[in-house]
Order: sequence, then structure tokens, then C-alpha cells
Amino acid sequence: MKNLAKYIVTRLFLTIPMVFILLSIVFVVLRIMPGDPVSSLLGGHAPEHVIEQKREVLGLNRSLPVQYVDYIWQICRLDFGESMVFKQRVSKAILEKLPATMELTLCGMFITLFLGVFLGAYAADKRRMARDYGIRLYGIVVYCIPVYWMGLMLQLIFGIWLDLLPIAGRTGPRVFASTFEKTGFYILDTILIRDFSALLDVLEHLALPSVTLGLVLSGIFVRLTRTNMLDVLKADYILAAEARGIRHRIIVYKHALKNAFIPILTMMGLQFALLMAGAVLTETTFSWPGMGRLLLERIYLRDYPTIQGVIIVIALFVAMVSLVVDIVYAIVDPRVRY
Repeated sequence: MKNLAKYIVTRLFLTIPMVFILLSIVFVVLRIMPGDPVSSLLGGHAPEHVIEQKREVLGLNRSLPVQYVDYIWQICRLDFGESMVFKQRVSKAILEKLPATMELTLCGMFITLFLGVFLGAYAADKRRMARDYGIRLYGIVVYCIPVYWMGLMLQLIFGIWLDLLPIAGRTGPRVFASTFEKTGFYILDTILIRDFSALLDVLEHLALPSVTLGLVLSGIFVRLTRTNMLDVLKADYILAAEARGIRHRIIVYKHALKNAFIPILTMMGLQFALLMAGAVLTETTFSWPGMGRLLLERIYLRDYPTIQGVIIVIALFVAMVSLVVDIVYAIVDPRVRY
């Protein structure tokens, strides 16, 4: 227990410089991007003195070191500033969009793990059979498909041709906005007020975008799970369990899968970052009102504070998930602590 506590404290301290480096990269990249956000904001034909006044108001006329210190201090206070375009606090815009992205990302991760882990375990169990080759081919194909193309194909098949699921938005027009005022997480809100017709509508709108994200990234987990399962199935304790007459399905999906799952935990943290990045394209494809769509809209408008705030929040979430995964890994596998 002492080693576990020491490991957790060490990981917490290592996370601080990682977050600091992430924040610094965001600051530098946004400042070296081509173009002037003030000129873009004012239409490109404003007089020079008006542009300079606006730059002074926004603090962009100060030296980069001063801007950097102010930037870090604002983030420490969780103050992302005000939008250059809409005169709205960036934190408010992010809080409005964050639940949609988190809901989509978590559902996508669930589908990714469900398909990837169990298909990978099944392929390892049926090694060198037709089903194994078919699942391995599936893993390669879905990972190679661009997420936006997968989304468009699902929209075309299930939304247009079969007319089974909605292809855009988070809810239909018959669901009142007041239904979702508690947390912003639509699934949770509809359950809390026990409005199951609204819950069904939310799930129908969530189906295609979450399946799009889940399918594309499930290919990684198919290959990773299969590889680890093949190693575990050769272990002595698996042979001993078979010798005792334990049912084959219990050996594979309870004992072997449990031990093969340990390396997958690390990959989960890395894939969470890809899911958040993939959400930008998925949200645009499905008109999903989340952080990805907000980021893309504000990039077009060159709204520095909002772009900066969205990227920082995504980076902080990825760092937090990475920390949690490392801690869970240390709990599951005591060898990591030493």
C-alpha cells in the first residue's frame, strides 16, 4: 500500500510538467499561425489605427513573454478570457458544449472496447480459423477508414436509404430544451426526470456518431487483445485450468481475458486522446453541438481565446485520463509500483 501511494504521488508530480508543456505548445502554435486575428476580425479593410486599438484592447500588442505569463496566470484561475467575436466568456461556451462531447466520447469508447476486446478475444480463441482471419481483416479495414467517410456512409445507409436513425443533431424537434437543464448530459437528464420517450430520442441521435467513433478505433483493440490473449492462452495456469475440466468458455472469457486486459488499460488512455480528436470530425459530420464543432467554427473566425480555451480543456482531459489509467494500472498490476 505504501508503494502504491508513493507511485500515485510520483505520477501526480510528473503530470504537472506534462500539462505545463502542453499549455506552452498551445500558446506557441497559436502565435505562429499565419495571419492576423485582429485584421480577420475587423474584415481586413479597417484603418491601421483601429487595428492597433483593437490589438491593445486584446493585449496582443504586448511582448510574447508578457502574454505568456498572463496566459498561464489566467489558466491557473480557470479564466479563458472572452471571445473576440461574440463577446461571451469562453468558459461559458465550453461548459455549454463540453457535455455533448463527453457523452459522445464515452459512448464511442464503450463501443470501441466492447467490439475490440471481445472480437480480439474471440479471434485468439479461434486462432488460424476462418473466423480469426475475418476478424483480423475487420480490424485492419475499419482502422484504415477515415472517420468522416465512415460517418457519411452510416448516414447514407441508416439515415437515407433505410430511414432508421436521424443523421444530425442531438435531439429531435419534439423534445423540449428544458428537459436537459440539470447536467447537460442528455442521457442522464432524461433518466433523472424519467422521460423515457426523450431518452429514446437522445439514444437514436447518439447512435450513428458514437458507432462511427467506436468502429474506427475498435480495430486497434482487436489486434492488441488478440496478441495478448494468444500469450495468455499459452500460460501454465490456463493448461492447469483445462486439466481440471473447467469449461473452455470460462477459461477464455473470464480467466484469460482478465489477465490479457492489463496492457489494454494503457492503450485506453492513448485512445481517449484519439477519440477526442476524432470527435472534431464526427461532430462536424453529424452537426453534433460539441467542443469539436465549436473549435472548427472558431478556427474559421480566428477567435484566439476560444480556440485556445477549447484546446486547453481537451489537453487537460487527456492528461487527467492518462493519470487515472496509470493509477488503475498500478492497482491492477502491482509490478508497476516497483
